[in-house]
Amino acid sequence: MVGKICGTGSYVPPHVMDNDDLAKIVDTNDEWIRERTGIGKRHIIEEETTSYMAGQAALRAVEQSGIDPEEIDMILVATSSSETIFPCAACEVQRTIGATHAVGYDLNAACTGFVLAFNTAQAYISAGFCRTVMVIGADSMSTLIDWTDRGTCILFGDGAGAVILRAQDGNPVCMAAHSDGKKGPALTQLSRHRKGWENEQNKESYIHMDGQGVFKFAVRKVPEIIEEVLEKAELKLDDIDYFVLHQANRRIIEAAAKRLKVSMDRFPVNLEEYANTSAATVPILLDELNRDGRFREGQKIMLAGFGAGLTWAACLFEW
Repeated sequence: MVGKICGTGSYVPPHVMDNDDLAKIVDTNDEWIRERTGIGKRHIIEEETTSYMAGQAALRAVEQSGIDPEEIDMILVATSSSETIFPCAACEVQRTIGATHAVGYDLNAACTGFVLAFNTAQAYISAGFCRTVMVIGADSMSTLIDWTDRGTCILFGDGAGAVILRAQDGNPVCMAAHSDGKKGPALTQLSRHRKGWENEQNKESYIHMDGQGVFKFAVRKVPEIIEEVLEKAELKLDDIDYFVLHQANRRIIEAAAKRLKVSMDRFPVNLEEYANTSAATVPILLDELNRDGRFREGQKIMLAGFGAGLTWAACLFEW
């Protein structure tokens, strides 16, 4: 059995901060940000929380799917910015949607999180442990960045996306995932719950990133893992209808497409509207494409994520 997507949903906060707004905080401008990242604006939480956004995305996925929430066996939330250590965001989602029979837990793999959670759900379904799994990516990145650091504050936004997988007969799902802990210092965010953190400089508890290092890592590893999955599936690049990549930077996506010699027409991008919402980028984009009617039954979709850890993962499945 494989997990087929039967519903998608997403939520982004209504409060929008565009590039001109950022120019009032740091030395930047709209042209500079767009040229280097492809980002035009980002949605930022005010009263919302990560688990609230996850719950709203989940409700929309349930509504679209038409299933009874009590049919959901498991809820997986990929996040690195939950407002609470426990209860986990997944249990908060369970309460919000009334999935009384589901077990839930969170998975933290930063921007790679949703793809790894999606792969995990597929493994549970393939093993016969679950029949219906809710997979969510949700992050409030605005709570983790230093708004005076131009190198990071221009990149991120907040949001959540969800998919519901149901067990069906179908072609096998092909997956791959890797980590390189030696290169972890390229992208870090220290815990604010360490003993004595309040006596440290506040900047130490914000995201720190070697932008060039992460860029070089992504443009090399994303094409490699896509080709790895295609080899496992015994398919070619031409067989893939859409490559849904983590939305970190338009230049990264364009570089990956160029290395693979695939037209950007098959690499959908929504960075201009949402910026980098970490684990939420892939499911938000899936929901947009789904609701726009871009997907057709039997189409082959390649997911790929990459981020802190360093981690990277991919998954090939049929719509």
